[in-house]
Amino acid sequence: MSSKQAHIRKQLVAYSFIAPNFIGFAIFTLVPIVFAVALAFLHWDGSNPIEWAGLANFRDLLDDDQFKAALKNTIVYTAGTVPLTLITSLLLAVLLNQGIKGRNFFRTVSFFPYVASLVAVAAVWNMIFNPSKGPVNMLLYSLGFENVPGWAADKDWAMMTIILFSVWKYMGYYMIIYLAGLQGINPELYEAANLDGTNAWQRFRYVTVPQLSATTFFVMVMLTIQCFKVYDIVYMVTQGGPGTATLVLVYDIYNKAFISWNLGSASAVAMVLFALVLIVTLIQFRGERKLR
Repeated sequence: MSSKQAHIRKQLVAYSFIAPNFIGFAIFTLVPIVFAVALAFLHWDGSNPIEWAGLANFRDLLDDDQFKAALKNTIVYTAGTVPLTLITSLLLAVLLNQGIKGRNFFRTVSFFPYVASLVAVAAVWNMIFNPSKGPVNMLLYSLGFENVPGWAADKDWAMMTIILFSVWKYMGYYMIIYLAGLQGINPELYEAANLDGTNAWQRFRYVTVPQLSATTFFVMVMLTIQCFKVYDIVYMVTQGGPGTATLVLVYDIYNKAFISWNLGSASAVAMVLFALVLIVTLIQFRGERKLR
């Protein structure tokens, strides 16, 4: 066997290992993405012949009140969830990085909501925040509050309920990431800070936070993308209601595609969502480079 034949054989062996994963990616990811992009410029209800629409699907979104509400709610949800989750997960990680008693137990408890079944967690959450019988409102009543929030049943409080639920569910996962970052900080930096007479807040502000900048950037990007794609939490807690109070873009895509069977319009919303996530991510990367 010549050296060229041996080289070709090695390449075929290598590609044979890659092929199963690539075929799966092509069938279940690449082809649907290409088809979704094409559908954004077409009219199709899944059964009748496909018709060319051009930019009509995108123009229709400008007069679509549900799309406008979903876009606004997605931005509000992301703007509320990302900073709150960042702060709570960081503070929780700093606390549970100390040598406190039962540290491993509290780490497990904090991480549990992320890995628990969303159906079970949402059912418990709705029970706790039940407007009339939930323990949270019962506590508020006992403290003298008369106009207690309606939480998920109140259009003025529904989005806040979704945000709080998301923070509670996500913070355990990002706490683990922050814990890994904290344990990678050189202890000598804290020793030097102690010698300079700094207090706990100063060590956190001038040592911990700067040393975790790369971790914070990673968490912020992942959280932002996760928040823009939120669907399951909204479906389990409020189903987009009351009215359109918690309708988000992915839920609007689902309604257009599988309730109204307007697949072209649904794909147009998906393209808007993709563009929005791309723009925000690029801004974050640009901002992170400027801070270096």
